[in-house]
Amino acid sequence: MNARWQQAVVVFNTLATIAWLAWQWPRSPLTALAGVAAVLALSGLVLWLQFATMLRVNRSDPVPRPSWGQLVTAWWAEACLALAVFGWRQPFRHSAVPDWLPPLAPNQRATRRGVVLVHGFLCNRGFWLPWMAALRERGHAFVAVTLEPPFGSIDDYAATIDAAVRRVQEATGMAPVVVGHSMGGLAARAWLRTLAADSATARVHRVITLGTPHGGTWAGRFSSSVTGRQMALGGAWVQQLQQGEPAARAGLFTCWYSNCDNIVFPAGTAMLAGADNRLVQGVAHMQMAFHPLVMRACLEEMVRG
Repeated sequence: MNARWQQAVVVFNTLATIAWLAWQWPRSPLTALAGVAAVLALSGLVLWLQFATMLRVNRSDPVPRPSWGQLVTAWWAEACLALAVFGWRQPFRHSAVPDWLPPLAPNQRATRRGVVLVHGFLCNRGFWLPWMAALRERGHAFVAVTLEPPFGSIDDYAATIDAAVRRVQEATGMAPVVVGHSMGGLAARAWLRTLAADSATARVHRVITLGTPHGGTWAGRFSSSVTGRQMALGGAWVQQLQQGEPAARAGLFTCWYSNCDNIVFPAGTAMLAGADNRLVQGVAHMQMAFHPLVMRACLEEMVRG
């Protein structure tokens, strides 16, 4: 479902662009190109408004204020990633790379921990294509889930994550690492809430979150979907999630956050009290999942312990 509507959007936009060019080019090539440039500029402006809002809201957050150079670099990286993720990877490549669970010989144990990849809001498993290549190259078995329905409750995704964790654990003989981007980190916490308090460490070795709104996000107030409302800043759902967690649960988490996250702000909402919270500066929301420093640190953490 998730991929189909994204395919429809890409096809519609492509056909509309072709129709516009075919109509205007014979009359004025300059007008034809200007129309396409105007649409691209409008999408860039909308993205820039996210950054401007983030800057204003983050004034009350102790996170370091980004430089203009960091802002422009993050904006450009996010704009390029949006085209790659929503225009190609998720609509058309979401099933191109299957989960990788290499079989083991009898009595053999995997040498590397497996990984479960959990995407964020309005995404699917195609989001993780660069991670899939990196994990396989390093010998980490992995399962990348697609959480559906896309506008349902985050609580409803627990069964999908649980099944993925079981598959990886059965294939490797070890509790996996769960990596969640944005809403995916909340979905991982919602899954952990379904487990007995003393069984969590037997099911998951570590949870790494990338730009996850653990305390909700300012932009969540404008969402009309169940999922979006659950991520509202200081909302009832995130508060209940926090209150229902054992005190030591946060020790399982490594939480990455940024002073240029254009979706999750104030920046401190991506931190979890008691977790290993790590700031990466000048990195936008989707960019965080693919930033070389962040990816390298996450991959190194997977081989510890």
